Amino acid sequence: MAVKKGQVVEFKIESTAFKGKGVGKLDGQTVFVPGVAPGDLVEGRIIKKKKKYLEAKLLQIKEHSPLRIEPKCGHANVCGGCTWQHLSYKNQLEIKEQHVRDHIERIAGLNPDLVQPIIGCEKDFYYRNKMEYSFGTKRWLTDAEINADEFVDDTAFSAGLHAPGRFDKILNLRECHLQPEISFQLLDFVRNYCIKNDIPAFDTFKKEGFMRHLVIRNSHYTDDLMVNLVTFKDEPDIINQLADQLLAEFPSITTIVNNVNDQPNPTAVGRYEKIVYGPGYIVDHIGDHSFKIHANAFFQTNTKQAEKLYSIAREFAQLDEDKLLFDLYCGVGTLSLFMADKARKVLGIELVDVAVENARFNAEENSVDNAEFVLGDMKDTFNDDFLSKHGQPDCIITDPPRSGMHPDVVTMFTKLNVPTIVYVSCNPSTMARDLNILKEFYDVERIQPVDMFPQTYHIEAVAKLTRR
Repeated sequence: MAVKKGQVVEFKIESTAFKGKGVGKLDGQTVFVPGVAPGDLVEGRIIKKKKKYLEAKLLQIKEHSPLRIEPKCGHANVCGGCTWQHLSYKNQLEIKEQHVRDHIERIAGLNPDLVQPIIGCEKDFYYRNKMEYSFGTKRWLTDAEINADEFVDDTAFSAGLHAPGRFDKILNLRECHLQPEISFQLLDFVRNYCIKNDIPAFDTFKKEGFMRHLVIRNSHYTDDLMVNLVTFKDEPDIINQLADQLLAEFPSITTIVNNVNDQPNPTAVGRYEKIVYGPGYIVDHIGDHSFKIHANAFFQTNTKQAEKLYSIAREFAQLDEDKLLFDLYCGVGTLSLFMADKARKVLGIELVDVAVENARFNAEENSVDNAEFVLGDMKDTFNDDFLSKHGQPDCIITDPPRSGMHPDVVTMFTKLNVPTIVYVSCNPSTMARDLNILKEFYDVERIQPVDMFPQTYHIEAVAKLTRR
């Protein structure tokens, strides 16, 4: 009998797919369901039916997998921040490495043995240097509240993370283990302070209220700690009083800023920013270089693991003082500067103008005079005219967004006679897609997975390509 949408079914989870969903089989069809572990026997409701697969919502786990462990956080089963806390970190690493191997074999058509053993994180909790919390007027109800016979009011000042797939409801956090513990303590303090002093959260629908986000940034190599209060209005009296209380309770805070976002968009980046206390930035290091990190600047979220990722990229690049390096999708230039002392010159290309400004600032701050940064869309900038102006590179590092490289950029690579390409990817499936084209022109020597985000399905990988 054909499986129907809405039908409740029982099946066993055989493996996991990219993005962390469990994979099972039902009447010969593949079924995807989130929040499970390989070996679980589950009951689920079919919510989507496609030609090649089904999607189900988990109703209950009838038999637990031997791989399953008790999550550290009480929110793990409902929070979108950590999707794999029910698996040991050892199992997480094994699954992530296998995902990379599968992509390399199935999508790139390459030998999966090119994939090296994954490099794990020394800390599988408390590893992030930035957390962006949100405030709201509607909280996400627990399963017990949803199933209760009596009415449960979901309107309340809430502080935490957005419930998965919901822009309007906040999971009111009572704990969080991704950033050092002071991060959650700060969130809890601000929540309680606002409730006690009748400071309202921003209402997404009514477009009114005050508190929008709380962004905490900490430095791995210094004691710097930033509190960024993102508000809907500019109310100095409210912010200054809150800042005074924060500094009294948490003297380790080194700077407080107020981003004012009076626009309807949900971003934590304000239309303008005011420094309330301290210098308005924190300082951290990657390798031998220091970086001033302002409230809205991009910086790798896992500092220590970023150093490992960059070290692999530098090893693969095999640079020396005579070589010209291109760094495509260079962002704020952290990787460019990490490479600069090993090359004659580094030339970075980046689409976002603020990132280019930050890259130039970072180069100046670190007295790096052999790094140049160009603003432009990669598919339009990286062309024959660009090469005529700047010369043929000896090595290219490309670190594209999750969607991978634009087809025009991939085509440009096939025309180049560059000896070495280092492909840094935050999405091994799109990297494998690009490698499937490039393998006709380049030998793929090695692929190194690096785990930057424990407790999640995300995985980074670095590939080394040499021209035939």
